[in-house]
Amino acid sequence: MPEPLTNKRIVLGVCGGIAAYKAADFLRLLAKCGANVRVIMTRAGQAFIGPVTFEALSGHPVWTGIFDGREKSAFRHIQWAEEADAAVIMPATANIIGKMAHGIADDHLTTFILAFRSPILVCPSMNVNMYENRLVQDNIERLRQVGMHIVGPESGPLACGQEGAGRLADIGAIAEQLRCLLSCQDLAEERVLVTAGPTQEPVDPVRFMSNPSSGKMGYALACAARRRGAKVLLITGPTVLRDPPGVTVIRVRTAQEMFDAVTANVDGKTMIMKAAAVSDWRPVSVSQHKLKKGATGKQLSLEKTQDILKALGDKKKGWILVGFAAETDDLQQNAKAKLAEKNLDLIVANLVGQPGSGFGSDTNQVSLFYRDGRTEDIGPMDKGALADIILDRVKGLRN
Repeated sequence: MPEPLTNKRIVLGVCGGIAAYKAADFLRLLAKCGANVRVIMTRAGQAFIGPVTFEALSGHPVWTGIFDGREKSAFRHIQWAEEADAAVIMPATANIIGKMAHGIADDHLTTFILAFRSPILVCPSMNVNMYENRLVQDNIERLRQVGMHIVGPESGPLACGQEGAGRLADIGAIAEQLRCLLSCQDLAEERVLVTAGPTQEPVDPVRFMSNPSSGKMGYALACAARRRGAKVLLITGPTVLRDPPGVTVIRVRTAQEMFDAVTANVDGKTMIMKAAAVSDWRPVSVSQHKLKKGATGKQLSLEKTQDILKALGDKKKGWILVGFAAETDDLQQNAKAKLAEKNLDLIVANLVGQPGSGFGSDTNQVSLFYRDGRTEDIGPMDKGALADIILDRVKGLRN
């Protein structure tokens, strides 16, 4: 599937909060994804950031007042509402939330909102005391009840010097929720488990055995499945990646911890995609103290870790099981052997060490091997786009 924001028509409503400047970054992000964005600014919003910024970033005139602007149309609020695919209100102040909740239409933004029938994403941002006020909470709940979507706020230091809930949600998380609203919900009935990242097997308190996996492929699968409506559990080894919005995340370190987490959470799943690069070996014993460099070399005794994928294949309970294989040679032979040995429905295999493919890369080039003997070569392409293709193939197997 293509980027869900490409060619989508989005109206961005910018209100009078200190986080108004972040709306410019959000607009830039939308434009980078190929969206066509129009901006409506309240009078208070213009006190924090000028409309020229948004005109430059969007390529369109900004609507600054109900009878102002270059587009002289008495029905502009209806025209924009009919043409747009979604609207984002950022930052959503207590004032605009209250107006929206009670159907007040006293300016250009609120008249547009009342005429709008497509998804509206509301991103609250305000002082913690204002946000926690019962009236504001009741208004937010009222917006939910009429079908609007709320993102955030986050907790942390606020511009007023206080700390607590009220910070505008991360713009990446807001964009991801917008993608969800604009994506086909073809996986809404699925319960998906994804593993991602490396594992770390301790040698002593400061050293461990691991691999270069970044977790990007597994995280891309989790994001894409969530975007398409699935309920997603991501079990991840150590990575620097942020938790995907809307995804339940369990963080583990060792192969044993990942084995325990996976086997404890497989019941009820319809798709399991094991993209993690789990260590096959671990030290037999872990030193309680840092091992010092001696005059002679130190030999480590290793033992095999439990095979998560084989354990899942041995006790299949109706789920589609997808494995991943990173190989250095004999890709087809090794992948097919793993497919049969571990009772997989599909294996996604790639050769490591190639430019733009494998560990740490934002792109990947893979071969798919099916249990019925079919093969398919895909890529190179962005891992996000590849994740959607893999989900399409898994969905086909489910059907």
